[in-house]
Amino acid sequence: MTTPQSINARDLGGRQFRYFDFVMVAFVVILLLSNVIGAEKRSVINLPWIGLWPFGAGILFFPVSYVIDDVLTEVYGYARARRALWAGFGALLFMAVMEWTVVHLPVAQGWNGQAAYERVFGAGWRIILASITAFWVGDLLNSFVLAKMKIATGGKYLWTRTIGSTIVGEGADSLIFYPIAFYGLADWPVEQIGMVMLSQFVLKVSWEVLLTPVTYLVVNVLKRSEGVDVYDRGTDFSPFQI
Repeated sequence: MTTPQSINARDLGGRQFRYFDFVMVAFVVILLLSNVIGAEKRSVINLPWIGLWPFGAGILFFPVSYVIDDVLTEVYGYARARRALWAGFGALLFMAVMEWTVVHLPVAQGWNGQAAYERVFGAGWRIILASITAFWVGDLLNSFVLAKMKIATGGKYLWTRTIGSTIVGEGADSLIFYPIAFYGLADWPVEQIGMVMLSQFVLKVSWEVLLTPVTYLVVNVLKRSEGVDVYDRGTDFSPFQI
């Protein structure tokens, strides 16, 4: 490992990194699995002095994608984090098309699993639209805020920008996903949507706080392994660049 060199993202050119691809793959995998397995299930926990509190099951793993987004932006800069976000966006689109196609294929005679298959993988267009939109807006905001805060703090106080960017990004994610996906549905009354949105936001930010030591460790190891500490001075922050 080498001492990381502070460098502006625009001066990286076509520099190749040893671990960027692995981090990007981890980001996309967690994003896909958390959307497939945990997005729709509404669970509940019995909190002391509060009682039963509902939450979306995806909260247990989805916030890890934001932690990895923080790592990507902090170590490799906004432009490469944005590239990973677009990879995740494309993967979500493909997943949605594949789910719809497989669910609507003709059922072979004697196979009785169609109803269960539709229940698990037949997410409606609202959930798909909500998931993709919330991810795209939330993660881009998270990366943008972290990159700007890194410049403002001169690279100090990593915890302030990981938590601060998560508050903005996860807040946008929760505000977008639940109303688009579930507003107006009989089994999702408005008060339930509000409670789940609030619990999602609080738990997501809490996950970020709890994982801060892990984030510090991963960021420091990657910076030393890659030999750079990237700052986004002069970066084009347009979300539509790939």
